[in-house]
Formats: sequence, C-alpha cells, structure tokens
Amino acid sequence: MSTHDGEDDIVIDEQVDEAIALGQQLVTSILDRKPFEIVRGEIDAGAPLWFQDDEGTSALHAAAYVEDEELVRYLIQNGALWNAVDNLHNTPGDIALSMNNESIYALIRDAGIRSELLLSLLASKELLLNSPLSLVLKATDTTAAGSTENYLTSPLRFTTDEYGQDICLLKINEEEEVGVMMGWERGIMQKTVDTLCLDHENLQDGLTVLNVGFGLGIIDSMFQALPTKPAQHVIIEAHPDVLKHMQQLGWYDKPGVIILEGKWQDFVEREELLSVGGFDVIYTDTFSEDYKDLHNFFGQVPNLLSGPGSRFSFFHGLGATNAMFYDVYTHVSELHLAEVGLDVEWSDVDVFSDSGYRWGKTREYFGRRLYRLPVSKMRRL
Repeated sequence: MSTHDGEDDIVIDEQVDEAIALGQQLVTSILDRKPFEIVRGEIDAGAPLWFQDDEGTSALHAAAYVEDEELVRYLIQNGALWNAVDNLHNTPGDIALSMNNESIYALIRDAGIRSELLLSLLASKELLLNSPLSLVLKATDTTAAGSTENYLTSPLRFTTDEYGQDICLLKINEEEEVGVMMGWERGIMQKTVDTLCLDHENLQDGLTVLNVGFGLGIIDSMFQALPTKPAQHVIIEAHPDVLKHMQQLGWYDKPGVIILEGKWQDFVEREELLSVGGFDVIYTDTFSEDYKDLHNFFGQVPNLLSGPGSRFSFFHGLGATNAMFYDVYTHVSELHLAEVGLDVEWSDVDVFSDSGYRWGKTREYFGRRLYRLPVSKMRRL
C-alpha cells in the first residue's frame, strides 16, 4: 500500500467521524428542543439526515418525539428517511402514532406513499430496480422466504402444531421455520369469501373462480363450500410439494376444478385461462413474491375479470409487521389498483383473538390487530 493510500484512508475516517459527530449533535439538538433556526443551521453545516444514534434514533424520529410538525415537514423536504427503523423497529411514523399526533403521522405516511409511487414509476420505466421500502420489507432476504426461485426448490412440511392449528412450514435454516400458511388465517379467508361471493349476482348459477396460491387450501375449500359450488374453479400453484399435497387431498379429482401447475406469470396469456372467458372472482395469495410482483398482477386483473360485477382480492400482508409500512402499502395498493380501473373497498377483520398462539415457534409475518381486507371491482364508466 502506498503512502497516498494511507493518507486517503485517514482523510475518509476523519470525514466519517465528522459526519457522525454532526449527526449526533443534530439528534441531540432536536430532542433538546433547540429553536428551528439552530437545527436548520446544523443541517446547512452538513449534519447528515441519514444518521441514527446508538438507539437507532434519526433526526426524523427525534422530531416526531418532540412533536415539531414544522421540523418534520422540513426534514422530509430535505430528504430524511421516512422508513428508517430504530432498534425497536419503530419508524418515525410509529413514534408519531404512539404520541397520538395524527397530523405528523399523516405527514410521514404521505411522504412514504409519494416515495413509493415515484419509485414504482421509475422502476416501471426500468430506471430503478428496487425501492427502499421494498428492501425493508424483503430485508435483502435471499433465503427461500424472500426468493421465489429458492422457495420453489425448498421442501415444505405440512403438519399440526401444539395448538391443533394446521400449518405449512418452510425451513429457512437449521434454527428457523416460517409459516407459508397457517390455520389462524381461517377467519380472514372466511370473511374474504363471504365478501367476494355471497351477494354476487352469479352465485346461484355457480361462480367462475380463479385462485393463485393454494397453500393449505383454506380459501379453496371455502369456495367449494359455497351454497352453489363454483361452475369452474381454477387454481394456479407452483410448488411441487403443495401440488403433491393437493393430489393426496383429492383436489385433482374434484368436479369443475382445474389445477394449473406453475407460476401465474406462466399462464396469464395462455389458453388455459383465456378460454374461461373471464372470472367472477379472483384471489391471489402467493408466498415469497414481493410487492412488485403483486403490482404486476394488478395489471393483469382487468383482462381476467368477466365483467363489471366481478371482484378481485388479495391477501394483504404487505409490511404487516409494522403499522406505518402496512398503512403506506394499503394506500399505495389502492392507488395502483385505481390506475388499472379497479375501485377498492376495505373492511377490517379483527385477528387479535388468535394472536396468543398463532405463531408457535415460527417467524411472525403478520403483527397487526386489524387485517385490512380489500375487495375491488371494475370502475363503472
């Protein structure tokens, strides 16, 4: 290594130390409720808005703590990270929510919505491949839980846990398993089927139903239990272990049931789907796909629905371990559905009664008390 390389390293270390010192001073000044002009002066002097202290507190976290709406707005306008999480996994928006400060919460949430919509637009133009929130949600997970290709080549285990709950488990490593689908979701699935189907004009004649992702077969069994069985019930499933489980349960022999073995991307423009002539009800709940994949599916839905009375829903577990992320993705998905001509109505399902036992020893993937259930219809012109 040359002398110049050593000198360059020293300069870089000094710059990093200076940035950390300025960032720490900024967080301290905000928590000490220093006047706005002093805080702005520190930012102008180079205090980095990305800095987080030993507890994970950023300048935007601090501004939310002291409930300074003017400062929150200023920080957002100057690039503060709305989705930074502290050591307790709280975003600045979560802090505002805990303070019952609705106006500051709305400021931070709306910044997240704008950010995701912009980044999604850029990604659609192939200018950007990943958004910051997508990275937070996936947590750069390259295991079978975060990679579709790895998931499809990983073994699944169908079992019953110590509470009598049916579960489908994916082994992440020697120490951890994650639920691909779990029995506690039955309440969500029943409310979904009831909302999608029970007042549908074609129910008595037998609905045409498309479900993407079989899992434990909870929602498909509920579709089959409708007062009139579906006239045609198409299930798309890609995982070989799930397909084997479906064969063992007799799904391949059920009248009116068509099973397409593969990913939904394999079939959206193929005769197996197009020959149906459109579906009365479409539902999707895939594992290991991210929001980008779901957003792409939204774009296919209008071509797959049979008419204005048809309905679409999806399992809304987007960012569901964090209140802020869940709220942002509720709004973002609604806006993206509107872009393709689908109006969505939301209803709440209280899943709190199952929270005491639902996870067992598996990784938690839904941490909210209220599940937001979306049902979309084509916009009437």
